[in-house]
Amino acid sequence: MDEAEVKSKKGPGRLCYICNQKKPALKRPKTLEQICKECFYAVFEEEIHRVIVDNQLFKPGERIAIGASGGKDSTVLAYVLSELNRRHNYGLDLFLLSVDEGITGYRDDSLETVKRNEIQYGLPLKVVSYKDLYGWTMDEIVKMIGLKNNCTFCGVFRRQALDRGAALLKVDKLATGHNADDIAETILLNILRGDIARLSRCTSITTGEDGPIPRCKPFKYTYEKEIIFTYAYFKRLDYFSTECIYSPNAYRGFAREFIKDLERIRPRAILDIIKSGENFRISTSTKMPEQGTCERCGYISSQKWCKACVLLEGLNRGLPKLGIGRTRGPLGIEQRTQRSMQSKQCGTLDF
Repeated sequence: MDEAEVKSKKGPGRLCYICNQKKPALKRPKTLEQICKECFYAVFEEEIHRVIVDNQLFKPGERIAIGASGGKDSTVLAYVLSELNRRHNYGLDLFLLSVDEGITGYRDDSLETVKRNEIQYGLPLKVVSYKDLYGWTMDEIVKMIGLKNNCTFCGVFRRQALDRGAALLKVDKLATGHNADDIAETILLNILRGDIARLSRCTSITTGEDGPIPRCKPFKYTYEKEIIFTYAYFKRLDYFSTECIYSPNAYRGFAREFIKDLERIRPRAILDIIKSGENFRISTSTKMPEQGTCERCGYISSQKWCKACVLLEGLNRGLPKLGIGRTRGPLGIEQRTQRSMQSKQCGTLDF
């Protein structure tokens, strides 16, 4: 039997699951299908387009800010939204919005990536900083508070900073790069913390409709592996890949590792957790916090003072742990903090 006969018996080899013409370049983490690069680009972008259309995330003529950190998720989101906006004629005005937390050796480097993305994608960039908004950088906060609770300050301040930046841009909505892995992690974290209020809304693809600026998550069903290890890699997108130097012990990191372990055993586990979260029903007897506005700065809050004002008051008084954690009783931390804040201005956070 000659060599040609051997090859014919073996067949042409495995081909792309979708087009059945080209050799596979990757195995999709979500479906485990072996497909070529071109088919992956097409299905990846089409799935995001369907999420946008089916959930009516945008309307023609809207101004949309893309939360841009320079990382993989936000960089791919900026690229894909730009492409889909042109291809499907969404009619959107897109902007990049970045927050400078003031982390030397991390955020200053990632902002350089965002500035390059501004030129590469032709999208206007707006940068707001903790120093300008709150009078503190994260470097200064960590110096005072240490590494244990710094993520609490950063998360609260960052959320409000994004809303402040979005208000300055006069946008209608803020699009963030939260992916399926992030949402599955958040569901688990809220279950572990017993946070019923957040558990009931963390799977919503659009949130904050009762707040200053609604937020949407076009990557809600998109796996992190497909964003970074396939799409960003094969497209050779310019993104910053270093993790925050202050978050090695963040509580979320443990949930992330658990999700990764589940994904290795069963890839659909991430989508199944999201589906479970969507189907949770909160008992009608459960008392949910009522949304109002902060008496100090006007930001949305379920308390008299928002968390940012409470944390900032502690920093300004040299008592950074004043607003961390939840305590009960007439002499609880938050009650004492609010009493002291009645005669002490906490910052320039006017909405």
